Parts: sequence; structure tokens; C-alpha cells
Amino acid sequence: MELKSRLLPNLAGDPDLFGRFAERFARYMGTANFLLYMTVFVVIWIALNVIGLFGLKWDPYPFILLNLFFSTQASYAAPLILLAQNRQDDRDRVQIEQDRSRNERNLADTEYLTREVAALRITLREVATRDFVRSELRTLLEDLIAMQDGEQQDEGGAPKESRDSQRNPSTSSIKTTATRRPTNL
Repeated sequence: MELKSRLLPNLAGDPDLFGRFAERFARYMGTANFLLYMTVFVVIWIALNVIGLFGLKWDPYPFILLNLFFSTQASYAAPLILLAQNRQDDRDRVQIEQDRSRNERNLADTEYLTREVAALRITLREVATRDFVRSELRTLLEDLIAMQDGEQQDEGGAPKESRDSQRNPSTSSIKTTATRRPTNL
């Protein structure tokens, strides 16, 4: 066994070497250049064997040798093309698996973000808005003004000065401020 393995070339060094060759060969056979070169070769072969330059006719009319070349080429081309297709199928399978896993991750991310957005919407329903805070502040301000007006009236209905207005004259301006609608609360 060892002697046999020493005599044969080691193709196992790069297992994809032959596969890459098969892909290049199959890719080349599917081009217009290959068809053009093959057509030129066949026309020259037939012309030389029909005309017989220098008396040489190595493949007479049924062109059996040319048919043998085509048969040999077909017997090698078919397995090489199949090998190239198998390698492409393997690459496609790996690509499909990667796409599937990427799609699953994207779906999981989308579902997570959807849950987060729903949680934010629920949370935002409980948060006081600017208009709500403004209306509450206006209500409180009106209540304060009403309380201040109630303190300024004595029991007989005559207004009296409150202690706050005597100590702090700025509280007397609350009523005039409250009648105006604040714009930036």
C-alpha cells in the first residue's frame, strides 16, 4: 500500500483543486468562445481531410477519428459538468442555510422591537402630557385665586387686606396674572 501511494501523485493535498478545475472547465464550455473554437476546429479538420494536403488524409470521409474525439470529450465533459453542478448545489445549500438563519434572527429582532414599542405605548398612556399638566396648573391657580379672594372678604362682605399682601406685595398680582392665559407652562 505504501509503495502504491508513493508511485501515484498525491491529489489529496488540495481536495478542491479538481473541483475548481471542473468548475472552470464547465464555465468555459458554456461560452460562445468554446463553440466558436470548436466549430473552427471541426471545419479545419474536415477541410484538411477532404482536400488532403500533401496527400495526407488521416481521417477519411466518415471522420471516425473526429467522432472518437467528440465521444471522448463528451465522456469527460459530462462528469466534469456534473461535478461543477454538485459543488454549486453545495454552495447554494450553504447560502440558503445562512439566509434562513439570518431571516430567523431578523424575525426575532422584529418581534422583540414590536414588543418594546407596545410596552412604550402602554407606558406613554400613563405619562402626563403637556396639555394635561397645563390644565392641572390652571386649575390649581384658579383654586389659589379663589382662596385668596375668600380671605380678602370679611364676614360682612367688606374686603380686608390679608397678611400675605401685607408681608409680600407680589401676591396681590396673582389675580391679574391668572386672568391671562399663560402660553408656556
